[in-house]
Amino acid sequence: MRIGLNAISLVPGRIGGMETYLRNLVATLQRLDTANRYVLMADPRHAGAIPVTAENFSVRTFSYAKPSLGWFARGVVRNLTGRDILRGAVDRLAVDVIHHPFTVLTPPGTRIPSVLTFWDMQHEFFPEFFAPLDLRRRRMLYRSSAEEATRIIVSATFTKECLVERYGIDPAKITVIFTGIGDGFGVVDDGRLLEGVRERHGLRRPFLYYPAATWPHKNHRALLSAFRLLADRGLFDGDLVLSGIAMQSHGEILAEIGRLGLEERVRVLGYLPTEELPLLYNLATALVFPSLFEGFGIPLVEAMACGCPIICADAASLPEVAGDAGVLFDPRCVEEMAEAIGRTVADPERLQGLRRRGLERARLFDWEATARQTLRVYGEAAGSR
Repeated sequence: MRIGLNAISLVPGRIGGMETYLRNLVATLQRLDTANRYVLMADPRHAGAIPVTAENFSVRTFSYAKPSLGWFARGVVRNLTGRDILRGAVDRLAVDVIHHPFTVLTPPGTRIPSVLTFWDMQHEFFPEFFAPLDLRRRRMLYRSSAEEATRIIVSATFTKECLVERYGIDPAKITVIFTGIGDGFGVVDDGRLLEGVRERHGLRRPFLYYPAATWPHKNHRALLSAFRLLADRGLFDGDLVLSGIAMQSHGEILAEIGRLGLEERVRVLGYLPTEELPLLYNLATALVFPSLFEGFGIPLVEAMACGCPIICADAASLPEVAGDAGVLFDPRCVEEMAEAIGRTVADPERLQGLRRRGLERARLFDWEATARQTLRVYGEAAGSR
């Protein structure tokens, strides 16, 4: 097969887990698959962001990302004639199937069979978290992309059920494939590495860890309120460490830290290089993940692989991912969140049991298995022509 991997809309550091997914998929396919040929489709400004070294992989650039001359020309031609010049450029690719990994087909309407990785439809459940223009765009593109795609990959059964129930998608064309754990995530025994990251970020006390961009659905404010309760009740003598890209709720979160008087107890580290994340998971007392909506929840599997206990929201796909290796709470109830955290961190035997079960469960999330299953979906889509 000749397979296109569509990274045209990728802007490194801006799309969180979807970027992690594509990076690991490309890296694993280069290790595993020498029989098929691949074309990584990329914006020229970011063409080198995903390493391509295998002989059967090549890179093709498309200058249509915003802002660019190609983006402007595409908009003008589409508005005047209804013709999408990006679609024509993609149709000229000599490939049998294109994988679109970021929930929407870019562009829609090509003649080439498509595999769509669909992450979530958060806007259908929490429209209040989106600006009117973004909400309109999602409603226009998400359903139509799912309807048009030849095959769909989702990372959780929850997302498959959403597609079937909300969009009426044929379940036969949806395949659930767990996302794998990236290289480097595991138990770290090197004390010098651990002490280095502890010193670099001033982490002298025990801490709870939440790695998440500051989007509204990540529910940071509820976590801060729960942490305030923990501090007031003396249930956790440590800090809360936050990391991730600063997004639309960032200012509100910083203000809430001040309002709650948590400036000395909450560390906001911002965006961190991937290689530091396993060290923080290894150091943390527990991962606390209060998100209201996730299509998968990559930090959960990363934490499990590192032996970090999980305390997470009983919401969307998170219970499916955590399995028996996590303590669940209602993310809308601050009291329940604080109680679940406090009860767990106060019980060393429970923490140890969560570590053990997490390490066992982490074996389910293997990138080689993910890539092999994805290859089978490529073959199904290509064979539909």
